[in-house]
Order: sequence, then C-alpha cells, then structure tokens
Amino acid sequence: MKPAPFDYVRPSGIEEACRTLAEAGGGATIIAGGQTLMPLLNLRMSQPFILVDINGIADLKGVSQVEGGTRIGPATRQADALKDATLARHLPAFVTALGHVGHYQTRNRGTIGGSVALGEPAAEMPATAVALGARIEIASVRGTRTVAADAFYLGPYMTVLETDELVTGIVYPDWPDGHLVLFREVAQRPGDFALVGMVGALVLEGGTVTRAGIAWFGMGATPIRARQAEAALLGTALDRIDPQAVARAAVADTAPFDDHHASAEYRRTIGARIFARALAETLDLRSAA
Repeated sequence: MKPAPFDYVRPSGIEEACRTLAEAGGGATIIAGGQTLMPLLNLRMSQPFILVDINGIADLKGVSQVEGGTRIGPATRQADALKDATLARHLPAFVTALGHVGHYQTRNRGTIGGSVALGEPAAEMPATAVALGARIEIASVRGTRTVAADAFYLGPYMTVLETDELVTGIVYPDWPDGHLVLFREVAQRPGDFALVGMVGALVLEGGTVTRAGIAWFGMGATPIRARQAEAALLGTALDRIDPQAVARAAVADTAPFDDHHASAEYRRTIGARIFARALAETLDLRSAA
C-alpha cells in the first residue's frame, strides 16, 4: 500500500514546528527517523494531513552537558549517540541499552526522541529514561513544560504529549563516575522488541548501595520502575543483599500480559531469573544467584 495523501512541512525552528502543529488541530504528525511511522503510513494505520519533518531543526540535535545532567536532542540519531564520548562516560547504562535498539541499519536513521516519545512498552529507551530519572522537555505554542519520565507514559504508545506538543530535549541527571550498570533482555531475535527486559544503575559507597534506578520493559503496558527492588537495595550492605529476594520484589511491581509471543507467567519467571543474575553479576555476588 501507499500512504494516504498528506502535506509535507520542514520547519527550520522549534517555534515554527509548534505553530504548524497547533494550526493542524491534531491532524499533523512529527517525523524524525520514521522507523515506526513509515510502515504505519504505508499501511494507512496513520493518516495525518500534515507531516512535520523536524530534521532541519538544529536545536533538536546533539548531546550537551547541562547543569545537573546530560541533555540529548530528540532528533539525535541513535548511531551518533552510540559513538558519543559524553554519553559513554556519564550514561553507560544508556549506551548499553541503546546498543540493543533495533539493528545497525535502523540505528543510522532512528532517533533517541522518536523512541522515547513513541512509548513502546517493550522498547529499551523509554525504560532507560524511567530508570535513570530523565526529564522530558516539551514545547508548544502555549509554552514549555518538563515531565519526569516515569510520569510521561500512560499506556502502550500513549504519553502525556498533546497533539500540538513537541519533545525538545531529554535530560538525564548526573550519575557519579564508576556507577554500576544493570541490563538484561530476552528477545526472540537480536534487535526485536524484548519479551522481558530490565535496565538500571547502582551507586556503591563503602560497600553499601546508596542510589538505585531500575526499570522493566516488556513487563506491562508502560515501562515500569522497579520501586520495591530499589527500596530493598538502598542502604543495604553488599553482604546482606539476597539477589533472589530482590528479584521477587522487582517482579512484584510488574503487570505482564499474555500475548502470542509469551505468557505473563513466562515473563514473570524469566524476569525474576534475569533480574537476579544481573544483580548478582553486577555486584559480584554470583554465588548467591
């Protein structure tokens, strides 16, 4: 099939893009990388009147250090982010998760903001934003606002974004040098969306966990913060951590579902196993896993 007819607009600035979205009255769709949108257009599952191409807006690209964190422009290509030295140093969990997004070819076109804003519950980037405590910057003709990542997602492919709003940046707070990375996912094939996945970061000081940010993907209708596991880890000395018990607490926060790929029970069982192994290996507690 071919897409339904639409007008094409390539604004040169954020203000022009927001004005176009507002004037379209909900009939416009943003395109950046188009890795998900193009198939939807071709299948006519999405039929916007106007396609707003944000690739010409320089302010929406690149990685920069800001007060308290690292800011990524939403139109930054995934392949470019993988090679960025700032992200490699300050957000190793982000880079680890990004390496599992799609394939080499799709990462050359796919964007960070596209993945974050799409809200696919089994994708790595939304969960990483939740785990690391990211803040999502949003603009429209009505002004700007910032939303915490764990309040951004409402359901599968549903976010707090209004039809006239544009994501203008994702800010990840600073994590100290040397913090630990948690990441595991189970997928049918490399590059597929995960059946079960978890991502996070831990800070150890004096043999005690002093900071934890962990989230699931593929374990519910949205990325899910593993709050009970974080609470179980915070303030706990290494020799008192039971990876199996923490994993059970982590799974208790999830709401997996049955589909034609896997049952909810499979997701719970495998989720607990990969969580316990990731935690034990990261904290060098392998004998306890």
